[in-house]
Amino acid sequence: MSKVEESITFALNDHFYDFIDEWNQKYYFVVGGYGSSKSYHVAVKVIKKLLEEKRTALVVREVFDTLRDSCYSLLEEVALALGLDESIIKFTESPMRVRFANGSKIIFKGMDKPAKLKSLNGVSIVWIEECSEVKYAGFKELTGRLRHPKLSNHIILSTNPVSKSNWCYKHFFEDKKKNIHILNDEELYKKRKIVKGKTYYHHSVVDDNYFVPAEYVETLDELKQHDPDLWRIARKGKFGINGLLVFPQFEVAAKEDVMKAIKDIKNPLLRNGMDFGFVTSYNAVVRLAVDHDEKILYIYWEYYSKNKTDPEIAKDIEEFKESRELIKADCAEPKAIKYYKQEGFRMRSCKKFAGSRSMYTKKVKRFKKIICSDSCISTMEELKELTFKIDPKTGDPIEDEFNIDPHTLSAIWYALDDYEVSDIKGSGLKTF
Repeated sequence: MSKVEESITFALNDHFYDFIDEWNQKYYFVVGGYGSSKSYHVAVKVIKKLLEEKRTALVVREVFDTLRDSCYSLLEEVALALGLDESIIKFTESPMRVRFANGSKIIFKGMDKPAKLKSLNGVSIVWIEECSEVKYAGFKELTGRLRHPKLSNHIILSTNPVSKSNWCYKHFFEDKKKNIHILNDEELYKKRKIVKGKTYYHHSVVDDNYFVPAEYVETLDELKQHDPDLWRIARKGKFGINGLLVFPQFEVAAKEDVMKAIKDIKNPLLRNGMDFGFVTSYNAVVRLAVDHDEKILYIYWEYYSKNKTDPEIAKDIEEFKESRELIKADCAEPKAIKYYKQEGFRMRSCKKFAGSRSMYTKKVKRFKKIICSDSCISTMEELKELTFKIDPKTGDPIEDEFNIDPHTLSAIWYALDDYEVSDIKGSGLKTF
C-alpha cells in the first residue's frame, strides 16, 4: 500500500469508505445533516481520483466568493491530512487553482458568473457544493457541458437537506407535478446508500463522523426543543420544511371529500383568481370556495401552465367562458385582461397597492383552515411548505417575500381581493 493510500484510509470515516472509490455512476448525490463530514469526503474522493488519473475537475458553488473559504480551504485541509507536499499537489490563490504533479488540475467557478462556464474544456468531474443553492438552469448547463470524449464523466452534488420544493429533491427524488417518482427519501434514510439508474445516493448524519466533538452533537440535539424543523435537517439529515411556514393551517384532502364539504356549506362564497406568466413564470388559475361561518378556505380546482400564449390559455380554460364565472386577474396585465374580455370571458382586474402583498397574505392566514383538493398538484407543491424569506440582517421573517415565487398564491390573492375573512362582501356566483 502506498503512502497516499495509507493516509486516505486513515482519514476516512467508515460510512464513506466505499463512496471514495466508487466511480461506476455518472451522478453522486451526497446529502446529510450538519457535521456529517460529507463535504470532507467528497474532497478526499476528488483528490484521490486526480492523483490516480490525469483529469480536470471543476468545483462550483452558486456564488464564486464563497468558494475560497469552503471548497478550496477544505481541499487544502485534505491534502495536508494526506501528507501531500507541493511536489505532488500545489495550491494557488490567484487564480484559485490546484495543480497535480501528474498534470491533473482543479478549477473553481461560480454560477453567478455563468459566462465563464462557456470556456471550459477537458473537464470530466464536476463537484457542485451546496447544490440546493444552485439554480436548476445552472445544473442543466453544467450537465450539458460535461462531455469529455475519452474519460468517464461524473457530477458530484453535495448538500444539506432542504425543502422538498427545491429542484434537487424534484430531480433526484420526486416531482409530483410532473408525476416523476425516482426514489422515496425515507428509503434512503433507512438504507443510507442506494444506486438508482445512473445515480449513487449517499446519506449521512453527525453520528457517522468519528472526529466531531461531543459538545457539537449535544448542540444539535438541543435544537429539537426550540427549532424542530432545523433539528430534523441538521441532526437527522432529512428533507422537509426549513423556516417559518406561511400557512401552517394548510392541509390536503381527497377531491371527493373537498367537494362534499363545499356542498354542505350553507352560503358558499365562490371566487376565481388568475395570475399571468409566460417564459420565466407560470400562468395560474384557481377556483376557491369560502365557508365564511367556519372561516375555512377550500381550493378545489387549478390550472397551471408555462410558455403558452393567451389564445392557447383561453382555449384551455374555455369552460369559464361557458359558465360565465367571474375571474379576478392580475391588474398589472391590462392588455391580457382586455383580450380575455374580447374573447367572451368575464374578467376583472384586481386591486393592487403598496403593501398589498403583505395585506393579502395576512388575509389568507386568517382562515382557520385552508383545505386543498389533492387534485391541485401545483397549489399543494407551492403552498404546503411555503416559508417566509428571512432578513439576513435581523434574522426576522419578511412578511411579503417567500422561499419560492408562489403563482397559485397570487391567484388566491386576486380571487379574494374584495373579501374580508371577518366580513362577506358580495354573494356566491354559483352553487353546487
